[in-house]
Amino acid sequence: MAKSEDKYYKRRLKNSYFTTQVSITLVLFVLGLLGVFLMHAQKITELVRENIGFTITMNQDVEETDIIRFQKKMEVKDYVRSTKYISKEKAAKTLKKDLGEDFIGFLGYNPLSPQVEVKLKASYAKSDSLKLIERQLMRNSNIKEVDYQQTMITKINDNIKRVSYLLLGAGTLLLFIAIALINNTIRLAVYSRRFLIRTMQLVGATQGFIRRPFVKQGILHGLLGAVIAILLLGGVIYFGESNLPELRALRNLEHYSMLAGGVLLLGILISYFSTFFAVRKFLNVKNDKLYQ
Repeated sequence: MAKSEDKYYKRRLKNSYFTTQVSITLVLFVLGLLGVFLMHAQKITELVRENIGFTITMNQDVEETDIIRFQKKMEVKDYVRSTKYISKEKAAKTLKKDLGEDFIGFLGYNPLSPQVEVKLKASYAKSDSLKLIERQLMRNSNIKEVDYQQTMITKINDNIKRVSYLLLGAGTLLLFIAIALINNTIRLAVYSRRFLIRTMQLVGATQGFIRRPFVKQGILHGLLGAVIAILLLGGVIYFGESNLPELRALRNLEHYSMLAGGVLLLGILISYFSTFFAVRKFLNVKNDKLYQ
């Protein structure tokens, strides 16, 4: 009878270990997925902002050599990602193709002005930055006008801000849920060994001595769960990039390394503190409460 009970409790103990390990792994995996999504969202945000720019229309009488010289100066500006020079002839050719007729033959001259298209760096793709840049550029007598879509830029930045707040809120909520789930799972695992804790107390073991193996085991659970979660995340990323080659443009090995380190640290810390406080609770519980 004693042997069968011993086997039963050992089986329950193994099941609690397995449940704890699976729960920690799955929660860390989901948190890691959210981290990957947030990193990709940040990269997509940068790509969207880097496609924001403005067009500088030069006066028609400006020499091409002066425009090219001006373009070279623009390329070294802190806020410029890239520039493109569009001559009057090239602009006319593009417009002719769009209209489907030779407007130069009809007018007898080319009314278009040379232009320099400028793409901004992500941090400068804001309405207030563009207004300041416009004021600086308009001091140049060779520039006729600086054109950009202010309303569209404002809407893009507002939408990016809303999405960022939404993702931040979802991430924070998920983190609290993850901590609660891991904490409850570990508490249940420790609860199944509460009589062992009380037995160790009765034979004179100190709280630190009793707590030490539980904490070590909790750290190992967290470490193993984090490693498995990182491997699963690597598999998901590889699968995603294999089926959607566009995702490779979002790849950043440094960020992936930081994410893996974060998952590892999170798994260890959550498991450590959850185990520490769960064991402390049963160290201080009264005998009659052990059976509840």
